[in-house]
Amino acid sequence: MSVEVMKPVKEGKVREIYDNGDSLIMVATDRISCFDVILKNKVTKKGTVLTQMSRFWFDMTRDILPNHMISTDVKDMPEFFRQPAFDGNSMMCRKLNMLPVECIVRGYITGSGWASYQKTGTVCGIRLPEGLKESDKLPEPIYTPSTKAEIGDHDENISYEQSVEYLEKRFPGKGEEYASRLRDYTIALYKKCADYALSRGIIIADTKFEFGLDEEGNIVLGDEMLTPDSSRFWPAEGYEPGHSQPSFDKQFARDWLKANPDNDWTLPEDIVEKTIAKYLQAYELLTGKEL
Repeated sequence: MSVEVMKPVKEGKVREIYDNGDSLIMVATDRISCFDVILKNKVTKKGTVLTQMSRFWFDMTRDILPNHMISTDVKDMPEFFRQPAFDGNSMMCRKLNMLPVECIVRGYITGSGWASYQKTGTVCGIRLPEGLKESDKLPEPIYTPSTKAEIGDHDENISYEQSVEYLEKRFPGKGEEYASRLRDYTIALYKKCADYALSRGIIIADTKFEFGLDEEGNIVLGDEMLTPDSSRFWPAEGYEPGHSQPSFDKQFARDWLKANPDNDWTLPEDIVEKTIAKYLQAYELLTGKEL
């Protein structure tokens, strides 16, 4: 008997989404994107790290709000997914009506936030104390939402007030409620997980969450959660404000691409290996398990 071949209904830069009737199956591929471009290399096991790390955090944060995960066991999925290419990197999820805001939270000042602070003393319109150094911990985490772009476009930072208007346009009468709940959930999730991560030797400098509505209109956490693709993870050991920090993510790849402008979006093998080693190290530190 032949197995029904399934085709993704949506392909992102790194993930593929399959329609499974009353659920979705999200597959994290081994593709890697930098500067919003999909590179020509594959990073073996990267998809599994992303999926299993999301699973770990989803399990840990159910007390804050529900999430979309149903199962990461391919035995619970259609037969098409019971093959090595999907084992470990696939997650069966509830269908949600996704809210069109990327919910970004920053606990430390770095990246585009640091660049903005140096110019204006603000990050996404939020005034910060004077005298902060690069990579400093902020007095309190700040919520800096952005609009969700289609592939090929860049997300656009918006203020909290703009997020109210943006959601109100799409969900009349609900803008203020949704915007405030997204902000509060984002901060609560970050605080709980950042405290835990720090106890395991990892600083979560910033991250982004995405939320959707279930059939009853409840807000549910969706997408991926606290992975090296959606977050900046720094080793706590050796953390020192005043400069950028080494990280457990695509920084090796980004730095190499910047230093080699004629790269044709292809990384050398040793940079690929260093990148996946960082992903695996982060997973093992956080979960205490090996993949």
